[in-house]
Order: sequence, then structure tokens, then C-alpha cells
Amino acid sequence: MSLRICGTPAEWAQALPDRASVLTVGIYDGLHLGHQQILRRVAERARQASPAAVAGAITFDPHPSRVLRPEQAPPLIATLEQRLAGFEKLGLEAALVLPFDRALSQLSPEEFVRSILVEHLRACAVLVGENFRFGHKQAGNVHLLEGLGRQLGFVVEIVPPVKVNGEIVSSTAIRQAVRDGDVARAAVLLGRPFALTGEIQPGAGRGRAVLFPTLNVAPVQELLPKTGVYVTETRIADKCYRSATNVGFRPTVETGQPRLTVESHLFDFQEQVSSGEIKVRFHTRLRDERKFDSVDALRAQIASDLAAAREYFRKLGEPVRVFD
Repeated sequence: MSLRICGTPAEWAQALPDRASVLTVGIYDGLHLGHQQILRRVAERARQASPAAVAGAITFDPHPSRVLRPEQAPPLIATLEQRLAGFEKLGLEAALVLPFDRALSQLSPEEFVRSILVEHLRACAVLVGENFRFGHKQAGNVHLLEGLGRQLGFVVEIVPPVKVNGEIVSSTAIRQAVRDGDVARAAVLLGRPFALTGEIQPGAGRGRAVLFPTLNVAPVQELLPKTGVYVTETRIADKCYRSATNVGFRPTVETGQPRLTVESHLFDFQEQVSSGEIKVRFHTRLRDERKFDSVDALRAQIASDLAAAREYFRKLGEPVRVFD
């Protein structure tokens, strides 16, 4: 069953008439381990309801910070489309994507619950994390939500946070790890490697001519890893290749205006492609990007990087994986 996506509460009520819903509310940027725990629990409770309820999520686009505090808005780990695809994989039946604007931000916690969760979506249960806030100026918290649930006839379940090595998993922690280049830590918190998805972008052909052939990635995500060289896996045309990826400005070979690029060298890949979808998963960071005295010195360093990446995968001892 494909995820039903609604743009207004009225559309939800019309598309899913006379059915109660088990809901969660949030941005769910990154769909990390904590998010996954809540969403799986939503799907489970919806199946257990009698009769079965709609397993759904309310999310927002754009991120509320873009409207209320644009100077503090975080770079997003995932696009809206990627979040929705994750909802579907985790077992949700429907998602309400509310356009976040000033009018929506003015709704009081009580108005949000009454007009959206109860009147239109017919919530019988609402699952959220313990730090959940909602309504105008984030005045609502889990205690207020529980009180409204008792008053309006729905159950509230507070899902505890997920901890890894004593650290609470959060989108903020993942963003910081990626910014620091600590993609291995980000992978632990996400429950999978951090990935960039986008389109293959034609390059100048310099790598194939004088260095090593690469595919240039134009990422759709806002959050990029710290500049440097990484051990990665790259998927194109539904095939996965082990790879090494440089995120940076190519200071040794670029002479014009600095431009950030993401370039992947795929092992055992001989094709020449200049377009199409590409996805790069980041496993670990090898080194900083730096300027070399000559192209020959850069070539020698890249050869060393590729050898290090191959050794990483040899020690990993796993076959090349197909990933989504």
C-alpha cells in the first residue's frame, strides 16, 4: 500500500472518511533511530486498534524555523520527499503535510488539537517524544497534550528517547556529526550511513584525463559533510559500487571562483555517464582536503586514498550491498 499524502486536514477527512487514526506530529528530519521507534509504534498501534485505524503522521513544510527564525534554521538532513518515503517504509498509511506559515504558527495548542487532530483526523491515539512542543510559541507540551486527550477522547503515548552509547539520538546531534565530518558517528545515530542523493552533473573531464575518473554529484540535501575525503558506497542505475568521495573545492586543480563539489570515484566501474540519479553513502572520513604542490603529488595522494578505502572494505568483509 502506497502512502496517501494529504495537503489539508479537510483532504484527509474526505480521503479517509469514518476512520479513526493513530498519529504522530513532527518534522522527522533524518528519520533517525528515535524517529523510527515512534513511527513503528504508530503503525503497530494502528494495526492493533479494533477496527484497524489509520497509521499517520502530521509533518510540516517548510521547517517552522524557516518562517519564524530564518537566521537560525538548520540545514535539513533529508528532503520532504525522502521523509515521506521513509514514512511509507516504516508502515504508515497516510501523511498530512501542512504548509507552515504565520497563520498556522498562530494556532494555540488547544486549537491545533481540536481542529486538526480531533475534528478532521479523528485521532484515537497520539504518540510523541517526551520533549514534544506544539502550538503558538510552542506553548503546548506533553502534559497539556495528555490533558486534552482525556478531555477530547484520545490516548497519548509518550515514547522514550533512544540512546546510543549514553547519547540521546537527535537530529541536532546528527547535523553536528556530519558538519564535523564524523560520518561514522552519524551512521550510528541514524541507524544507517548518512547519504547524499541527487543528479549526476557533467564535469570538466579533468579527473578522467589527468587524475582518476569521478562522477560529480549535485546533492538535493542541504546538509553536507565537512570538506575532505571519505570512504563511501555509490548507487547508480540500481547498482551499488564501493567508492571514495571528495567533498571540497579542489584547490590543487581549480583556478577560478571556488565552488564546492562532491565527486565519487567508483571501484570497478568503467562506464561513462553524465546524467541520472546517484546516491552516495558515507562510511568514514579519511583526511582533510588540502592543496598539493603539483598534480603528480595530488595523484599520488588519491592513489593512497583509494587504497585506504579498499582496505576499509576488505576489513569490513561484507559484500557490496544494494541499498535504497
